[in-house]
Amino acid sequence: MVHVVVLGAGLGGVPMAFEAREQLGAAHRVTVISNTEKFQFTPSNPWVAVNWRKPEEIQIPLEPVFTRKGIDLVAVAAARVHPAENRVELVDGESIPYDYLVIATGPELAFDEVPGLGPAGHTHSICTTAHATETAVAWEAFCRDPGPLVVGTVQGVSCFGPAYEFAMIADYELRRRKIRDRVPMTFVTSEPYIGHLGLGGVGDTKGLLESELRNRHIRWITNAKTTGIDPDRLHVTEVDDEGKDKKSHEVPFKFAMMMPSFRGIKAVMDLEGLVNPRGFVTVDRKQRNAKYPNIFAIGVCIAIPPPEPTPVPTGVPKTGFMIESMATATARNIRSLVDGKAPAMEASWNAICLADFGDNGVAFVALPQIPPRNVNWAGEGRWARLAKVAFEKYFLRKIRNGRSVPLYEQMALRIAGFNKLRPDAAEAAIKKTMP
Repeated sequence: MVHVVVLGAGLGGVPMAFEAREQLGAAHRVTVISNTEKFQFTPSNPWVAVNWRKPEEIQIPLEPVFTRKGIDLVAVAAARVHPAENRVELVDGESIPYDYLVIATGPELAFDEVPGLGPAGHTHSICTTAHATETAVAWEAFCRDPGPLVVGTVQGVSCFGPAYEFAMIADYELRRRKIRDRVPMTFVTSEPYIGHLGLGGVGDTKGLLESELRNRHIRWITNAKTTGIDPDRLHVTEVDDEGKDKKSHEVPFKFAMMMPSFRGIKAVMDLEGLVNPRGFVTVDRKQRNAKYPNIFAIGVCIAIPPPEPTPVPTGVPKTGFMIESMATATARNIRSLVDGKAPAMEASWNAICLADFGDNGVAFVALPQIPPRNVNWAGEGRWARLAKVAFEKYFLRKIRNGRSVPLYEQMALRIAGFNKLRPDAAEAAIKKTMP
């Protein structure tokens, strides 16, 4: 019996566990290690932060779902991965042995890299549902006594979408409450231009998002290094295209939400050959680590180099559909190894993203996410907002039912041309199995 351990129970870990169970069948064991007993639908956190959702509406207890699927849940945080010993040490002192390990932890939030950043400092966060819940309390207090509002990203950030989403949602909610005229808004970002998103843009995201900010009277500062945060102001250095200091800004605020940069979790930090200096797991196109070939990694925790240098460091986002494609490829590659075959499946890394802006929304399609692309498109409209609401309900229903990709979803994606596996790799794998 082979034991596959999945470390993490988020947007990557839970679908990974479902895919592994489906591929391996009942003869093999699947265990998920998580620091929480609940799945959290992270893309809904901006809604939680302005009280459009309650935390319990976007959380699902995992134990009953996993029990039905024959998946073991260990709801204890990992203290250290010991790759040479094929085990994961837990914070309670116990260890879980594995034959194959899939790291799907997400990141550690590096608030400490900017003085005053984060819930322990002077800014709010929507990176976790717990953070978004705390932000919702502060948001209500702010709306009772409004003032300047700052939203943005510090240097090194790889997840830009939620910052844009929160800025637009905040603008809409303030207008709905008839207090927008009392709230000067500033968007501060490490991107070289609005709509870069850590990807060199997708379609015309530059023009589209600049237009949104302009229409909503939100001023912006790009190429911004946030050097420190006081209780009432952001200290920002704007640089030129060569990365040299250009202008200093002191941006006042009464409420600020700033996205932090990410790094790998402590359980894998400094493991030579497994992670890079930031603690992100290095993998090949099969999602497999070179030094430890029985370790795979998917999602935000993997190392992906930026597609282009930027004056202020930016990272590469790992979006939902892209992460699901990694899980699909990984599950099939582990199945191949169990069968004594070489892994052949490669994730497409295609990206389909939806963002709610309150009164409308934005969608973009990047096939693949990292340029050059076969499809490079962005569009906006109320339909995009409705699509995100529908997707939230659909994805949560999938998790409750213990499904990763139902047959009808597979068919719909195939018809639309949104593949989770690279067609050339998939076809080559099929040919290898033919007589």
